[in-house]
Amino acid sequence: HIDLLNSKNIYIDNASIMPGVLINAENGAVIIDSGVSIYAQTYIEGPAFIGASTIINPLTKIKNTIIGQKCKIGGELDSSIIQQAGGYVSINTSGNTQDANAIPINKDDADDAFDAATCIGCGACVATCKNSSAMLFVGAKVSQYSLLPQGKVEAERRVLNMVNQMDLEGFGNCSNTGACEVECPKGISLDNIARMNREFIKANISSKNK
Repeated sequence: HIDLLNSKNIYIDNASIMPGVLINAENGAVIIDSGVSIYAQTYIEGPAFIGASTIINPLTKIKNTIIGQKCKIGGELDSSIIQQAGGYVSINTSGNTQDANAIPINKDDADDAFDAATCIGCGACVATCKNSSAMLFVGAKVSQYSLLPQGKVEAERRVLNMVNQMDLEGFGNCSNTGACEVECPKGISLDNIARMNREFIKANISSKNK
């Protein structure tokens, strides 16, 4: 059977979970997206998010971690953010330079990045906004990476491309009413829109000076 501690703080969406799995949400929510497969004798402690179609191998221990979509996870993870293979940064951070994954991260920044990364792209923010703005979604994705050393390498190009694409798709500007934050099922903060705007302005100024 599956053991759930503080089940009211555990959210499972059509996942396959084998017997012998323990999910502990006493220290924070555990969110398991659709299509996830979790094999026997796995321990998951919140806060934790496991993205769609990810596979968690047997005897895995996960604590205070975000895992993206379509990952294959094994071993022990604590206070980590794992993205789909090939989807993190395109610039090699290994070799003579310090690996970005080994750089200590301020806890406040790590917490904010964790919160931003829980965005599931459901579109509730766009649907509720009178301008059909996608700025909360885009802001969350920009924040998720810009707050971490791994994401700073391509921060300027990322925010410029994402905002430009948002405009090309025909989404409106932020209405400043805050309806998106109210309707967001993950509670994504409006602070992410402000952060995206700051990053966009800095990237624009920097690109014009190059």
